[in-house]
Amino acid sequence: MKTVILCGGLGTRLSEETQIKPKPMVEIGGLPILWHVMKIYSYYGFMDFVLALGYKGEIIKRFFIDYNLMTNDVTAYLGGGKVEYANNGAEDWTVSMLNTGRESLTGGRLHRLEGMLRREGRFMLTYGDGVSDINIRDLVRFHEKSGKVATVTAVRPPARFGGMAIDGDMVVDFKEKPQIGEGWINGGFFVFEPEIFDYLHGDMTVLEGDPMENLVKDGQLAAYRHTGFWHCMDTLRDKNALETMWMGGKAEWKVW
Repeated sequence: MKTVILCGGLGTRLSEETQIKPKPMVEIGGLPILWHVMKIYSYYGFMDFVLALGYKGEIIKRFFIDYNLMTNDVTAYLGGGKVEYANNGAEDWTVSMLNTGRESLTGGRLHRLEGMLRREGRFMLTYGDGVSDINIRDLVRFHEKSGKVATVTAVRPPARFGGMAIDGDMVVDFKEKPQIGEGWINGGFFVFEPEIFDYLHGDMTVLEGDPMENLVKDGQLAAYRHTGFWHCMDTLRDKNALETMWMGGKAEWKVW
């Protein structure tokens, strides 16, 4: 099963870092937060990634192109144009990196991937800036049992985020970042059936807007409640908090 990671946003609230790199490449413990997200999925056996690129996407491409060089001992045969890697420490990942437009919104980026994803069936999606100790296999099993088009992971962080109302295992209201309110919020870590593409319409589609609200109206959005660790990286304060956790050996998202 493929895992789509949205990597194309401008990251304006983390401008101290994102003026020179895309937000998924901001480092925690010397490695991009994107790498941390991918490690969570690969720990549970999901190693086929699709990165939806936009702003400064070439930096993400270069990171993965050079990844073997960074993680292995290397012998270069300069006359023969051959390179050998020793002590292979690189993960056994397949990473497809696709340009989904510099200005595309979250649903628009996914919409552009329809040709690749619809024919392959069920897939997962998350953001390139949030980490958790979520059990991905449990999430997928929950989604399969629900029989719905979409499952969103619901978490309970501080009230500065948007909110969802949940009845049993079903989302009954979905509002992204309201001015007031506190409760369950969108933590990313989605599972989708191909029918999600019927809810997307062009580059300016906001995944967290009409598509989610229409899924709710159709009774097709299930909620997987995660009560463990979850933290996103919206601001420099968030970045520093995650760095402190990592360096102090308290990175609860480090399930691997």
